[in-house]
Amino acid sequence: MEGAIFYWVFWGVWIYLTFILEKQNPYRLKLAIIVLIAIILSNVQFAVGKFDIQASGLFMLGCCYLFINQEKRAALIYFFICTFTVSIAYVTFHLFEIFDPIWIIFKKEWMMGIMLWYLAILLQKTLKGRLLIIFAGAMQGEILYAFTLNKFQFQYLIGTFSYLDVCSLTAVLLTGWSVLENAGSILQTQFHYFEKGKQKSS
Repeated sequence: MEGAIFYWVFWGVWIYLTFILEKQNPYRLKLAIIVLIAIILSNVQFAVGKFDIQASGLFMLGCCYLFINQEKRAALIYFFICTFTVSIAYVTFHLFEIFDPIWIIFKKEWMMGIMLWYLAILLQKTLKGRLLIIFAGAMQGEILYAFTLNKFQFQYLIGTFSYLDVCSLTAVLLTGWSVLENAGSILQTQFHYFEKGKQKSS
């Protein structure tokens, strides 16, 4: 069922932000509001010219642009390159799915999620940066894909539950990877601290 991954992940994130995360965290309220609005808008659709758009995806794209806009000018250029790279990869995957579907060897959302996860790790070093380029780049890819299909008189709903599922799955994979990265640095710090204490005692 399309949208299941999105709802599970976003409701889980909202519960964590609202009831578990420290209230002193400066991002807590902003992120909780963004997640809740994204859930509310997930079934809202509207038309812009020849294109039908699901409001949740467009809202997420706008939020990503706002966060990216807070970066320095040099970082903005690099973010543009990263989001454009993700967009091209997203569109290419969909086009290959149409012209040669036999290479989809398991569930499409998982294949796209793993591809975008690996791409985000290569392009960005922080979890925030990785999430921004995934949500923004994939939505830009949705728009570009819709323009491509429109040339052949095919209708395509932009920002569908499939897009939300892929982004949600990728976000979970990226968060898990970030936890592993931080766990490694913490263990390394503890190990060095233990070694120093051992050397002093001897």
